[in-house]
Amino acid sequence: MSPRRRLFLGVFAAILLSAQDKQPAVQITGAVKQPLNLTAGDLAKMARATVRINTEGTQTVFEGVWLHEVLKKAGAPEGMHGKALAAYLVAEAQDGYQVVFSLGEINPDLIDNEILLADTANGKPLGGAQGRFQLLAPKDKHRSRSVRMLTRIDVVQVGK
Repeated sequence: MSPRRRLFLGVFAAILLSAQDKQPAVQITGAVKQPLNLTAGDLAKMARATVRINTEGTQTVFEGVWLHEVLKKAGAPEGMHGKALAAYLVAEAQDGYQVVFSLGEINPDLIDNEILLADTANGKPLGGAQGRFQLLAPKDKHRSRSVRMLTRIDVVQVGK
């Protein structure tokens, strides 16, 4: 084999290995003690939850991890007073779409709300135009705060 061909094959192999290492992930950043870069494998190791959503007569069963558990793992402010109630998060999609949730409305000790960081639908990994991860707010009257193609959740602390 010629040196040129060997070089080409080596570069090609390095590109393939690099592409395999870059798994889709959701970044948890901002006012947290431990920023996270969560892949589907990381989420699979956490306590799982499901949400059923009806869209135009079709039911989809999403599975993932409750967002409050993800934030707890990252060390976001928590509790029923103080910093936890003066903080919010911005969830961002790959296409730039953003939504806001207060940390208080994610806390199950304060409000009966469910926000799911989903990675499967009907038992299959999410993908394609919907993205590898979705943030779902099934108790909202309109699904406009659900985020497909989720890539980042940034926690912001308000105050002095």
